[in-house]
Amino acid sequence: MNKSSWQSRRRRGRRSHQQNPWFRLRDSDDRSNSRAARPAQDSGNHDDESPSTSSGTAGASSVPELPGFYFDPEKKRYFRLLPGHNNCNPLTKESIRQKEMESKRLQLLKEEDKQKKADTNSDRLFTVNDVKVGGSKYGIINLQSLKTPTLKVFMHENLYFTNRKVNSVCWASLNHLDSHILLCLMGLAETPGCTTLLPASLFLNSHPAGIDRPGMLCSFRIPGAWSCAWSLNIQANNCFSTGLSRRVLLTNVVTGHRQSFGTSSDVLAQQFALMAPLLFNGCRSGEIFAIDLRCGNQGKGWKATHLFHDSAVTSVRILQDEQCLMASDMAGKIKLWDLRTTKCIRQYEGHVNKYAYLPLHVHEEEGILMAVGQDCYTRIWSLHDARLLRTIPSPYPASKADIPSVAFSSRLGGSRGAPGLLMAVGQDLYCYSYS
Repeated sequence: MNKSSWQSRRRRGRRSHQQNPWFRLRDSDDRSNSRAARPAQDSGNHDDESPSTSSGTAGASSVPELPGFYFDPEKKRYFRLLPGHNNCNPLTKESIRQKEMESKRLQLLKEEDKQKKADTNSDRLFTVNDVKVGGSKYGIINLQSLKTPTLKVFMHENLYFTNRKVNSVCWASLNHLDSHILLCLMGLAETPGCTTLLPASLFLNSHPAGIDRPGMLCSFRIPGAWSCAWSLNIQANNCFSTGLSRRVLLTNVVTGHRQSFGTSSDVLAQQFALMAPLLFNGCRSGEIFAIDLRCGNQGKGWKATHLFHDSAVTSVRILQDEQCLMASDMAGKIKLWDLRTTKCIRQYEGHVNKYAYLPLHVHEEEGILMAVGQDCYTRIWSLHDARLLRTIPSPYPASKADIPSVAFSSRLGGSRGAPGLLMAVGQDLYCYSYS
C-alpha cells in the first residue's frame, strides 16, 4: 500500500496535547515478530533509508581505532574493512552500519511488543496498491472486523476499471462527505492520462439485488498529474484541482469548465482552504504559493501568497484557523508557516527525506503531527511545541520498496471509535491505538 488518502470527521472540542498518550502496537497475529526474525536483505545497499548514526558501537568505544579495521565487540577482535562493496567479504562500513540499524529496529520492535495492547473500533480506508505489472489496484478496506484478538480486514475491490498507475488520489465530497474518490491515472502507451471521479459505493458489496451499481461519474483527459485536491470552499463548489508540470488545472465537474494557471515548476502538493477562496500549491522548486480563486487566470493578481523552501515541497497542510500552513520537503524539513507574516514560526526535527515523495498527516484535535521518513520510521510530534513524542520502527527491514503508509483517525469507526494509527507495509496492515 504505497498511497492512501482519507478524511476523518471533525468532532467537537479539542484535546490538550499534554494529554496525548503514546501509541500502542496491536498485532495479535504477531506478524511483526515473524518479520523481525527475517535477516535484512540487500545489506549495505540502503544507505538512504537508514537513520544516521555513528559506525561504532558502545562496546567498541573503549578500544583504540585502527585505520582500515573494525572492532567487533561481540567477537572482541579486529576485522579488516574492505573498500566499497565485495560479494565475497561484505564487511564494509555500509554493511556494518546497516547491521547496526537493523539491530536497533529489532530492539525497538521488542519494546513495542511489551506495551499494553488495546482494542479499537473500525472505519473504511481507500487504498492504492502497486502491482507487479506496473499499474495499481485500488479499493476500499472495510475495517469492521478489526477486533481483538484477531487482526483481519477485507478489501472490497472494484473490478470495472483498469489497473493503470495512480499518481494521486483523494476523497471527494460531491453528494455528501467522502461520497466519491478522485483518481489521477497515468497515461499508458498511446492512452493519455486522465482524472476520474468515482462513487465510493462502487467499492462496496452492500448493494441490494437487482439494482445496478452506479457508474463512473466523469472522466477528464488530462496530462499526468503530480497532485490533486477537492474543494469544499463555496466559491469553488464542485471543483477539483490537479497539479501538473508547470501548470495548475481547476475543473468544475458539473459544468466541465476549466481554468489553467501557469507556474514555473511542477506542482507536487495541493490543498484548498475552506473559508478563504485560496488554493495552496507546493512546487518542485521549493516555492509555495496560493491561487486566489476570485481573480481567475487572467492577469497577474491570482498569486496571493509566496513562501519558499530550499528543496522540493512534497506536502502542504492548512491548519483549521487558516492562519498557518504546514509544509515538508525533500530535504527532510518540516516547517510551520504564519501566513499573515510569511515567516516560519516552528520547525519539527527528526524527519528523514532525501528525494522521496512523502506526505504529512496533521491532526489538530489530537494535537499531533505525523510523517513517515525515507528511513521507514514513523515519527509523531507535538503540534504545539514540536517535541518528538514517538518514533515507531517499521515491521519490515528498511528499503525503498517498503516505506510504510499510515492513516490516522481521532475516531476509528465513527462516534464511538478510539484514536488510532493504521500502518500498511507490503501486504500487511498494523494498528497502533491509544491505551
